[in-house]
Amino acid sequence: MIVYHGGYCEVQKPKLKPTRNHKDFGQGFYCTGLLAQAERWSKRFDTSIVSVYDYVPDASFDILQFDTMTEEWLDFIVACRNGTAHAHDIVAGAMANDQIWNYVADFVAGVLTREQFWVLAKFKHPTHQIAFCTPRSLHCLNYKESREVKK
Repeated sequence: MIVYHGGYCEVQKPKLKPTRNHKDFGQGFYCTGLLAQAERWSKRFDTSIVSVYDYVPDASFDILQFDTMTEEWLDFIVACRNGTAHAHDIVAGAMANDQIWNYVADFVAGVLTREQFWVLAKFKHPTHQIAFCTPRSLHCLNYKESREVKK
């Protein structure tokens, strides 16, 4: 499978870096199977680069896969965004973009019920993310190339 990482520079050798922000699937190196999404990620920066990798999963890894947005997906994202660590090597599934995260925050604050969250949580375009959460999981990625993204 080909995956993409959008950022401000080429990343030939991905690394796990400590992060201040709590992301959907916790700390990790984030990629996507959707080139258009990686390009959107990269456009947040002055210089926009998409790095391209072959992703070959290792059957011995603990991989958590969310095929759709489910109650388990919602609870996992809420826990990760609140700083709860997990032991998975790789986590993959839909992302809670800014609009969805606002709904998640309202759900956590008690402003929305679960039912109201699910009514509002409809993506306008597909999203996908894979978080490589442990140093050994990064060995599943083989760098191919990088591309500059025109703004």
